[in-house]
Amino acid sequence: MSLTNTINFRNLQGDLFGGLTAAIVSLPLALAFGVASGAGPVAGLYGAVCVGFFAALFGGTPTLISEPTGPMTVVMTAIVGSMTAANPENGLAMAFTVVMLAGIFQIFFGIFKLGKYITLMPYSVISGFMSGIGVILIILQIAPFVGQANPKGGVLGMVQNLPLLLTKINPAETALGLLTLAIIFFMPAKLKRFAPPQLVALIIGTIVSLTIFGGTDIRRIGEIPVGLPTLQLPVFTASQMTIMIVDGAMLGMLGCIDTLLTAVIADSLTRTEHKSDKELIGQGIGNLVSGLCGGLPGAGATMGTVVNIQTGARTAVSGLTRALILLVVVLWAASITQPIPMAVLAGIALKVGVDILDWSFLKRAHKVSLKGTIIMYGVLFLTVFVDLIVAVGVGVFIANILTIDRLSELQSQEVKVISDADDAVILDDEEKKLLDLGNGRILLFYLSGPMIFGVSKAIAREHSAMADSDVLIMDLTDVPMLGVTASLAIENAIKDASEQGRNVLIVGATSKVKKRLDKFGISRFVPEHYMFVDRVDALKQAVALVNPHATEANNPGVGTYTDTYS
Repeated sequence: MSLTNTINFRNLQGDLFGGLTAAIVSLPLALAFGVASGAGPVAGLYGAVCVGFFAALFGGTPTLISEPTGPMTVVMTAIVGSMTAANPENGLAMAFTVVMLAGIFQIFFGIFKLGKYITLMPYSVISGFMSGIGVILIILQIAPFVGQANPKGGVLGMVQNLPLLLTKINPAETALGLLTLAIIFFMPAKLKRFAPPQLVALIIGTIVSLTIFGGTDIRRIGEIPVGLPTLQLPVFTASQMTIMIVDGAMLGMLGCIDTLLTAVIADSLTRTEHKSDKELIGQGIGNLVSGLCGGLPGAGATMGTVVNIQTGARTAVSGLTRALILLVVVLWAASITQPIPMAVLAGIALKVGVDILDWSFLKRAHKVSLKGTIIMYGVLFLTVFVDLIVAVGVGVFIANILTIDRLSELQSQEVKVISDADDAVILDDEEKKLLDLGNGRILLFYLSGPMIFGVSKAIAREHSAMADSDVLIMDLTDVPMLGVTASLAIENAIKDASEQGRNVLIVGATSKVKKRLDKFGISRFVPEHYMFVDRVDALKQAVALVNPHATEANNPGVGTYTDTYS
């Protein structure tokens, strides 16, 4: 596998134009996310450059655009707030160290090929925490939108101080925020093809603030340092070590989910297939470098990726081009962003929060599944007011328990005990005749489908309800997989039957199932010559055991049968 992404120059014009367009879209978002995170606008720019460049170079999705995103910014905001509160002197440096840790976790996820498992969670959980992140981003923009500084305490602090904020609205800044939203929401589609609405809103909002509101005191970005970033060496404190590692793992996991979901969208647009594990390594390298340079964490960005592809990009040259264009802005043109009003950036970030909300599922979840709706809103609430890890953990746990319960219920219907030729199990004519010859003294314990741990109850229940018999046939012909818990339940059934003096025969155990039974020592109760490949052979042996006087003349096909399992 190549270390670098797919880079060639056969589509140079499309890739260059795609990269340029994506850079224009990224600039206002990078500034907005940098300000929203508390790390400053330059952190957003460095994040867009570092993550964008190295994820494009080493990733596994050629057209993916990686940069600071709404979900990553929300988590980074909480990290910056908690770290600076606990350690005012080194808090910001510690926050950037968490970004490096997130990158290292992502590299490990990719190396150990965990990419295919990252997004293996119920959609109700993904929808809930993504919508929760959108709500957080919207709430955090309220204060700068109305011209005030963010109160301490994150989301809860903002909610508690909301009445006070609304009584101190700055009319000029609020007007700029509303103007920004109006441009982004209502800009005609024809014009959007020529310029992204976020950039148009940024330019118009800044011009209005300098002309119409020129004599008004308005909070602006201010001076951004021009030039190469100062390296942020890792900073740890013993008391915060555990918290930093947990935050790094959470940030890394969120970045993986955010990226791989966007990579799937890129696949659908380009009719290609991304390499998830390689993409995680590329994202990890990008975030590691971003943290070292004092940049925000990033992930695959849906808006930038779609714009990139729609304007002709097909290879990683587009992502590299975009990153280099933004680097030029950081090195030589950052001063032109100085007069941008904070309220304009708040409006841009607020619109991102609105877009993150999963409106499609929110509107129809109650029609699709009541349980899924409850899980989604529960995860949303926990994400906003408790913690992202708790939200995802609780959501996945409950969703999996409900799924396992349903699967176990369905699978339990395939656990049957038959003593005569009824319709519970599809038997051919010969098998029905043999079972009838047993005169009710043969029990066929039939199992079907994967025997997960939830089925063990059904096995135990049927085992307890077994009627008296002389021979028990444990039919595993239709069992492709046998779990540990189900194996124990089967072992108990076989053990009890053996201790009660019944002959036990096993039929249809495939190589994997037989290997699992051997590990449990089933041979203690079932000799090798009582293990059969075919159900007919097992029934012949069972009839011979319960009716030793049966002969081939009186009962064709029936006799003492001791073929061993092969």
